[in-house]
Amino acid sequence: MSLDDKPLEAVNEGDLQALIDNQVREGKTIDYKVSLPGNTDSDKKEFLADVSSFANATGGHLLLGIKEESGLPVGISGLQGINADAEILRLENTIRSGIEPRIPGVSIRALPIENSGVVIMIRVPRSWASPHRISFQEWSRFYSRNSAGKYPLDISELRAAFVLSETTAERIRNFRIERLGKIITGESPVPLGSSGKLVIHIVPLAFLDAAIQFNLSQIANDMIITQSSWGGHRRYNLDGYLIFENDNSSASYLQIFRNGNIEAACSRITFSSRGDSLISDNLEGKVLHELRDLLTIQRKLRVEPPLFVMVSLLGVLGHFMYFPQWELYNEPTRRIDRNDLVMPEILIEDFNCDLAEAMRPVFYAIWNAAGWPKSLNYDENGKFIVK
Repeated sequence: MSLDDKPLEAVNEGDLQALIDNQVREGKTIDYKVSLPGNTDSDKKEFLADVSSFANATGGHLLLGIKEESGLPVGISGLQGINADAEILRLENTIRSGIEPRIPGVSIRALPIENSGVVIMIRVPRSWASPHRISFQEWSRFYSRNSAGKYPLDISELRAAFVLSETTAERIRNFRIERLGKIITGESPVPLGSSGKLVIHIVPLAFLDAAIQFNLSQIANDMIITQSSWGGHRRYNLDGYLIFENDNSSASYLQIFRNGNIEAACSRITFSSRGDSLISDNLEGKVLHELRDLLTIQRKLRVEPPLFVMVSLLGVLGHFMYFPQWELYNEPTRRIDRNDLVMPEILIEDFNCDLAEAMRPVFYAIWNAAGWPKSLNYDENGKFIVK
């Protein structure tokens, strides 16, 4: 099992020893250092080159506290007598200030080693925003990696990297557009009701690698699935694994794709009052609840951040936000003026992030579409207040 197969917090000393026992050579996805990078300019440049090269290639691990000879690990030397928290903060600040654009999803952990201090592990994901440039003082370089380690990008490789970055965003958006088109035309995995619909798409960066296929069998009997709000029926299908209410018509379904993508659709976002179909005042609460469950599923699949979250509302022309206080919503000018709301993509860099804060731009945009300056479910300081 490689380090990529485990969440960073689950890696233990035995996993590091396995690298030594199996003679896992430095290369495209792993690099060993016996010590921490120093504070000299040359040390910082070398460290930034290591980190950015992983992000510009396929991602990987930089392990500090592992002794190597000719690229082969020979022992866990560990880092002795350091303040691990302070060193992690220093490394994070160096990465944040010395590489642009910022690399999303970098994780750093200090792993205690018996009688040998700690090993600091830096996991750098393959980046959707590459190529990343070292911007340290007046020094500017682009690096990537191959089986021999890091190397500077030449002009042709740099041009190809910029083209790939544009293609990444395009592929993610095209996936969403294609799936929304199927829902609108009635080609969803199961037919949905005719009322307004909420659709959530989650796309991990692993989606871009056609070779990555996740093992869906490990979540088929999981509690988060068996007690899901998407329906009591479930089965494998061509795309992956489907949860739904019934075959003929379903108010909701959850499609989990083999490449880690998720599509959750629900037609329970509106209700009637005085003949009008209204969007609930707690739409945000529903979205956040669903997102937490969906991200839990991806963690169980061992999908790694960063991930893109995309929220869409379909069939909502003329709808307006519902409030228990009649006078607040009984305004004919505060109605959504288009049928479909396709909200901007949100990047989730960490499974433990504040989702209400991360999703605030989406919720504000939905309320803007309904004629309001901001969501009334956030206070004047932008803090989510719905329980």
